[in-house]
Amino acid sequence: MGEAHSTGPVSFVRSELAFIAGAVTIVLLLVFGDVWLADLSDVLKAVALFAWIFAVMLWCAFGVVRHADCLAELLGEPYGTLILTVAVISIEVSLIAAIMLHGGANPTLARDTMLAVIMIVLNAMVGVALLIGGLRHGEQAFNLQGARAFLAVILPLSTMSLILPRFTTSTDDPTLNRPQAILFAIITVALYATFIAIQTRRHSGFFMQPGSDVAADAGDDGDHGHGDLNPRSIPYHAVFLVLTLLPIVLLSKKLAVLVDHGTETLGAPAALGGVLVAILVLTPEGLAAFHAALANRLQRSVNICLGSALATIGLTVPAVLTIDVVTDLHVVLGLEPTEIVLLVLTLLLSMLTFGGVRTNVLQGAVHLVVFLVYLVLIFDP
Repeated sequence: MGEAHSTGPVSFVRSELAFIAGAVTIVLLLVFGDVWLADLSDVLKAVALFAWIFAVMLWCAFGVVRHADCLAELLGEPYGTLILTVAVISIEVSLIAAIMLHGGANPTLARDTMLAVIMIVLNAMVGVALLIGGLRHGEQAFNLQGARAFLAVILPLSTMSLILPRFTTSTDDPTLNRPQAILFAIITVALYATFIAIQTRRHSGFFMQPGSDVAADAGDDGDHGHGDLNPRSIPYHAVFLVLTLLPIVLLSKKLAVLVDHGTETLGAPAALGGVLVAILVLTPEGLAAFHAALANRLQRSVNICLGSALATIGLTVPAVLTIDVVTDLHVVLGLEPTEIVLLVLTLLLSMLTFGGVRTNVLQGAVHLVVFLVYLVLIFDP
């Protein structure tokens, strides 16, 4: 499939530019990184290094998603969804772990990142998708059963992970003790696995565009709308998915140095680190969601947006709790009161938005307003 168009060194270089850029960046930082990062007193130098590393990591993130999408097309479901989810969450967990373990560590980074993902996905991504889709198509339809299934899992997991630790009394701060962390990790993985089984096997029709042919549309939702794919072979994409993911993991430590410098020296809000991680992880999926909404395939946007939020909570929380248990790293999960209000408002608003079968521009505008409030409170709490 498309093999004739995928051969030759020029074609290889063009298709794997993300991996090449990541590899070159790693080599340069291995040789000169200690010198470049030793003195970050020059603001322009620090900003330039951050922009370079962040851009390369974002480019590699697009490359990882492309290889995962090719594997999804070659393997079909449920493997395609699982591969894409694991690839994206691997990026997120590697970034969180690198920044948390660097220097003095940031005990709230995991919490800030998960809140940022929820705010960006359920307010910014959903808001933009509904707004641009509504402006072009008026009202748009989606599968109510699928949206309800997503929210039925997102609500309890986000509450147990981000709100409940604020009110537990087993520790002096909003954290979980070791037995609670182990139990919460197991429960979260089990519930997420149950949802995956429902989505990919038992009730896959819940996640198809209303009125579409399920058999024909199954593959349509599998590629997540990431443009025209030209798959080669399963081994090729499996190897380069890992190779393209590797620069992101290796560069995470360098990015952590710059993030820590920005939050500590330049006086940037601590929560900004979580927002940067969320942007890096969600940008490829966000563009896919917007493209689908413009093409009047709102169900695909719903699957991408709500699926990203659910995967973050369902897989990142167990990973972070495992790191906490294994390394005795102090991880704060409980949100601050203001953040709890925003999270509850976002969850209630999502229930209203996806409580019907059609959406319009008003709902998109409301979600965007909530996201703007979240941004304001990051910089001016």
